[in-house]
Amino acid sequence: METEFTPWLSLGGGMMIGASAVLLMATNGRIAGISGLTSRAFARATDGEARGVSALFVLGLLLAAPLWALVSGGWPQQWVPSNPVLMAVAGLLVGFGAVFGNGCTSGHGVCGISRGSMRSIIATVTFMAAAFVTVLVTRHMIGG
Repeated sequence: METEFTPWLSLGGGMMIGASAVLLMATNGRIAGISGLTSRAFARATDGEARGVSALFVLGLLLAAPLWALVSGGWPQQWVPSNPVLMAVAGLLVGFGAVFGNGCTSGHGVCGISRGSMRSIIATVTFMAAAFVTVLVTRHMIGG
């Protein structure tokens, strides 16, 4: 399996992610960690403003692909495994990791590192190492 890497689109996407994280922090004082925003959007015991801002942020994430299709004339290409058991296990592991690590890749990797948080740096190094090992094993050792 090959992946398509486009440096300019990747740079633009990274700049938009960074800008959205800065904008959310500047306007609401909140970290743009997707697991925290999603849990706040669906939490029962939270203030209305936090729930609304979180829901709008998550909605923006969901509308990104349709907006791209509208602007570019085509849907972004993505490969997802067709094995439902593998997908369920992967989802559970990601959820466990976000809870166990007190945040997700976006919260630690984008926002935490930019704030110089040692906890976020350690968390990011840990999940990146796990990702490298996962790719090595699934693509090169078992051929997944």
